[in-house]
Amino acid sequence: MSNKQIFKSIITIAIIFLSSCSQPKENYDPSTDLLRFKGEVHLRNIKQLTFGGNNAEAYWSFDDKQLVFQSDWDKLNDHGCDQIFLMNVDGSQLVQNETYRLISTGKGRTTCSYFLKDGRIIFASTHAQSEECPEQVMFTGGRYVWPIYKSYDIYITDSTASTTELFIGGEGYDAEPTASPDGKYIVFTSTRSGDLELWRYEIETAALLQLTNTLGYDGGAFFSRDSRSIVWRASRPVGEEANEYKALLSEGLVEPKAMSIYIADIEGNNVRKVTELPGANWAPFFHTSGNKIIFSSNHHSIGEGGRLFDLFLINLDGTGLEQITHSGTFDAFPMFSFDGSKIVFASNRRVDRSSSRETNIFVADWVENPTDEDNNF
Repeated sequence: MSNKQIFKSIITIAIIFLSSCSQPKENYDPSTDLLRFKGEVHLRNIKQLTFGGNNAEAYWSFDDKQLVFQSDWDKLNDHGCDQIFLMNVDGSQLVQNETYRLISTGKGRTTCSYFLKDGRIIFASTHAQSEECPEQVMFTGGRYVWPIYKSYDIYITDSTASTTELFIGGEGYDAEPTASPDGKYIVFTSTRSGDLELWRYEIETAALLQLTNTLGYDGGAFFSRDSRSIVWRASRPVGEEANEYKALLSEGLVEPKAMSIYIADIEGNNVRKVTELPGANWAPFFHTSGNKIIFSSNHHSIGEGGRLFDLFLINLDGTGLEQITHSGTFDAFPMFSFDGSKIVFASNRRVDRSSSRETNIFVADWVENPTDEDNNF
């Protein structure tokens, strides 16, 4: 065989290999994908992992094998408010007779858990102030609000929950922590400067850096895969809305009705607004490529009361908006697996398509390049 023939053979093999890598690695049967809705061309093999109550903010371990999430599901948690749990991504038992493991203390209210690169888990909790669930205000003056508990501090534990230690604390609200993939930093939201701002914590030195300083709620931040950028949700009230924002915050409340997606570098510089959409645009996460952001939004349902939230994908420059979910109900809290092959999210969707207020955790295969089979689902 000549060198030219050998070269052609190598090219042919490479093309076949690359083509096979871009296709699903298993035969796909659409008739069994009962949790997938028409138009969800990027999602396949959707699997439900929880089955009652309110379960949300499920985030991947760095080896893509486990998820940590918050839940008030009475099968797991009879405390009355959210606690943090661990589970395997495939729904299998962690150990015999244990599918879900309590990671938090089982006291107070918890939120926003996340894996560190070394396998430890951070989360926010109010348990140090009181073992009881703090009062949850959902409406005030006709407004839907979120409580901002000053008793939230950030704690750290391991996958066995053998010990729980204070990690980041101080006066005011400290919560919503996530970790950089390079293992160097944590970004979190705090009121330590008087407003809801983003702060960066360096794990090795415990050095703190304030990343935002504009009036409004800056929260729910995540790092890009290369650990060079952050994406977050923010409100930017002005005029009378600014006065209302400050008045609510003084009562430990925030109204999440108008939020946009922003990006910046990890020093808090080069801030850019990504979305120019009405309503609440939140729960952002970087696409594996680093060139897009997936987020939850109700901008398309404002005319009907804004109660419908779907996942959308958008380029960093604000172009190319694409709707990802079409369940006709609540879809939010998306996160791509670190290998980019799957996505986890929270939803009110059901197999029987009936309405439900239960929010559960779902995992799906991510289809980057939909085929005719996906487009015609």
